[in-house]
Amino acid sequence: MVESSDQTSTQQRLEALTTALQSGTAGQVRYLLSGLHPAESADLLESLPHGPRELLWELVAPEDQGEVLIELNEEVRTGLIEQMETHQLIEATEGLDTDDLADLLINLPGTVIHELLHSMDKQNRQRLEAVLSYPEDTAGGLMNPDMVTVRANVSLDVVLRYLRLRGDIPDLTDSLMVVNRFDKYQGVLPLTTLLTSDPDASVAEVMDRSVDGIPASMPDVDVARLFQDRDLVSAAVVDDDERLLGRITIDDVVDVIREEADHSLMSMAGLDEDDDIFAPVVLSARRRAVWLGINLATAFLASWVIGLFESTLDKVVALAVLMPIVASMGGIAGSQTLTIMIRGLALGQVGSSNARSLMYKEIMVSVMNGLIWSLVVALIATAWFQKVEIGVIIACAIVINLICAAVAGFAIPLLLKRVGIDPALAGSVLLTTITDVVGFMAFLGLGTLYLL
Repeated sequence: MVESSDQTSTQQRLEALTTALQSGTAGQVRYLLSGLHPAESADLLESLPHGPRELLWELVAPEDQGEVLIELNEEVRTGLIEQMETHQLIEATEGLDTDDLADLLINLPGTVIHELLHSMDKQNRQRLEAVLSYPEDTAGGLMNPDMVTVRANVSLDVVLRYLRLRGDIPDLTDSLMVVNRFDKYQGVLPLTTLLTSDPDASVAEVMDRSVDGIPASMPDVDVARLFQDRDLVSAAVVDDDERLLGRITIDDVVDVIREEADHSLMSMAGLDEDDDIFAPVVLSARRRAVWLGINLATAFLASWVIGLFESTLDKVVALAVLMPIVASMGGIAGSQTLTIMIRGLALGQVGSSNARSLMYKEIMVSVMNGLIWSLVVALIATAWFQKVEIGVIIACAIVINLICAAVAGFAIPLLLKRVGIDPALAGSVLLTTITDVVGFMAFLGLGTLYLL
């Protein structure tokens, strides 16, 4: 219900902005944009073709442009950055959190990066360099060095006075990081504990030592899983010597989860989650042509298998009519197993310890469904063509293909992952080829043996 409401409001905003842009009322557009969150403005920019998009971008307030750029997908962001002047880019980066600035920096021209680093004070430059020293898809690349640290040997009253003197704390701060004099991470002091405990108590007496720091080298998908499993709002990031480097907050983790979901969905169609939906026609056609070509090659393979049984098809036309049923049933069954495997691998739920049990389970599911639906199809085929042999042949072919589909759906993701290929990217193409070839071979082969 929430998702549907969000989609409706986005569509309404898009229609209102499009109408205002077409009528040339810049003031109305600025008014509509002023009430939007940067992420909502980014959604609208991604939803517009190039001409209106550039026009809308010019109407985004300069002080909001940096936050909006962070929310855009990489291709749209790069296109807008290319049209901005150096001073506009410098202005857009002012006030951004260090982790967001690090994400944006990779899209900026070299001259802008040089000026930006030169304009920063030493502390902020060191913080930025610390984030940039780690790959983007790791905990170190996600972290924000901006945090509040305290020592274990001070009283809670001292901490409270320190916070009042400081005046503000970073967004999404639910805990203070406890470190020793060598900046080694020791645990956290939740704000709820700070506010409800005796002010004379020391930090060491009430701090939570059970919350481990996240290694800076941990992949971002594992960080997201950790946040999900432990219901974290923020977490410390540490180096190999347990020295505190920064913290990760839930807003960054939500971005990781969304990017992974987008990646899985788009990869199954051979596309990139960062592609602009309004990219130039030639560019979009070139990107999609590769996978269309691969699919064509696999289709010719399936057609070649059918061609081996040309004489059988000439004599028994019923086989040609029923062929798509066998291939379709295998394709659907295999895609179900493939989806379960890709999800299990992504969540770390499938490994060497349970892979065999999962394979047996998927095979048994296919056997059960194969027996049930092959009986249904056999009865229909027999009644249709008035030949019991046709019903028996298609029933046997469906069972064979569903079992092969389960094995292929299970094995393909494991093999692709072992050779370093994203299962979501190539899995469906390979699976379709296998189920088509096995289905046609089984059905037409049995038909050749028993009908000719």
